[in-house]
Amino acid sequence: MPECEYCGASHDSEEAHLKHLKAEHADELGPIDKRRIGDAGEDDGGLPTGPIALGVVMLLSIGIVGYVVFIAGGSSGGIGQAGSAHYHGTMEMTVLGEDVDFSQQQYQLEDQRFHFEGGEGTRWHAHATGVTFQYGMEALGFEVNRSPNTLVYEGETYVDGEGYEVIFEINGEPVSDLEYVLQEGDSIRVVVREA
Repeated sequence: MPECEYCGASHDSEEAHLKHLKAEHADELGPIDKRRIGDAGEDDGGLPTGPIALGVVMLLSIGIVGYVVFIAGGSSGGIGQAGSAHYHGTMEMTVLGEDVDFSQQQYQLEDQRFHFEGGEGTRWHAHATGVTFQYGMEALGFEVNRSPNTLVYEGETYVDGEGYEVIFEINGEPVSDLEYVLQEGDSIRVVVREA
């Protein structure tokens, strides 16, 4: 026989006990007893807070993942997805006295985020936010490193100070960080010459 915790009355069944709680003690009931009698509306509007909280957390998680993948670049570090920007600059590269011809097919539209296009070989195009100097060089098929400056071009490795002078410049200034984010109008210059 269920017994009332509020007044000590005994009841023949659980159903009778719940009716008694609703009729006699509605203003005294705690949240658990209110749910038992089906009267949770006063405290929380009758909305189930657990599923709502779970839904909010899931929505925020999806938003964060979407931001990382589509806006911040996801697997491309801080580089945005292709089409998230469009800006240009110029580039010249000379290796042991030979100018690299960026109008060649191998440099034209090979990478969606950084390339040359339209058969033109002096004006680079960046089609994503956050494109770095290193990313641009790698997109064109070159490997670059710093400390010391190193360039891998056509299978040959050129290391600054090891018989070569290897220069990386942007806007006439030495590139101190390969992760420099390219800007509209940046002029890139790469030179390899015998020391």
